[in-house]
Amino acid sequence: MIEGLYEAHLPVKDLAISMEFYKKIGLKMAWKDEDTAFFWIEENKSWVGLWEGGEYQTPYHPSLRHIAFRVSYENMKNALTWLQSLQIEVVPFGKRTSIEPFVRPHQGNASVYFNDPDGNSLELMCSIEVPDAYKHMTNKLSLEEWEELLTK
Repeated sequence: MIEGLYEAHLPVKDLAISMEFYKKIGLKMAWKDEDTAFFWIEENKSWVGLWEGGEYQTPYHPSLRHIAFRVSYENMKNALTWLQSLQIEVVPFGKRTSIEPFVRPHQGNASVYFNDPDGNSLELMCSIEVPDAYKHMTNKLSLEEWEELLTK
């Protein structure tokens, strides 16, 4: 099921300074929003997420205790079954209530989340091909909704 590392996260004090550093060492920008930036380690395979902000003073933040493992899209479709067969509880991401794997068209990936025994956030994640017409979409879609959209 797991093919490699998809992402790791790091907290940063100043996003602009950190972005310049990661560009300098040769990493290519994947995407950015107001307080995060992602750089490809291996394009479409693995990236590092840089997170800026004062919330790093709290005991937990995803950038401090989070790893995403790379899986294929076909394995993503079976991720819930696989995790449940291992008696691993799947958890919702952020404000979502569903535990189903979901697609982020604007980032070109799909994910499902779970925790290890120590409460570290783990994720199965895969890259997806996104047609230009959907690259602007920031809403999260279930795999079923995504596949239905692609057939239109």
